[in-house]
This record gives sequence, C-alpha cells and structure tokens, in this order.
Amino acid sequence: MTDQPAQNGLIPPPTSEPSKAAASAETKPKKRICCACPDTKKLRDECIVEHGESACTKWIEAHKICLRAEGFNV
Repeated sequence: MTDQPAQNGLIPPPTSEPSKAAASAETKPKKRICCACPDTKKLRDECIVEHGESACTKWIEAHKICLRAEGFNV
C-alpha cells in the first residue's frame, strides 16, 4: 500500500489475513438476521409491545442466545 490515495480519493481498507477470512466464511450465518429465530423473536416482540422492554429481559436474552447459536454476533 502506498501513501498516495486511491484514484477515487479514498484510501482502501487494509486487507485481512487469509486465515481470518476463511474462518469467518465458516461461521457466517446461513440466514438473514430478520429470518432467524422466529419463535423467540415473536415472543420477544409481543412482550415488549405489551409490557415494555425492561419487563422482557428474559425473552430478549433468549432471542440473543438463539441468534448467537445461528452464527450471529449479537
């Protein structure tokens, strides 16, 4: 990489190591986050609408655990 900016005036981001790229490809989620864990998402959303976010930490955490199991970093 040179000290000169790229042709479009932006400096390109640093490249990652190949081993990191391969590792992230293996753990990449198979679904979009909006489509993962529909059961816990529904329970979480209904609870928040009815009782407010502070009363629904159990369902919020359950949904996060499900998303992490699907490969999302939340």
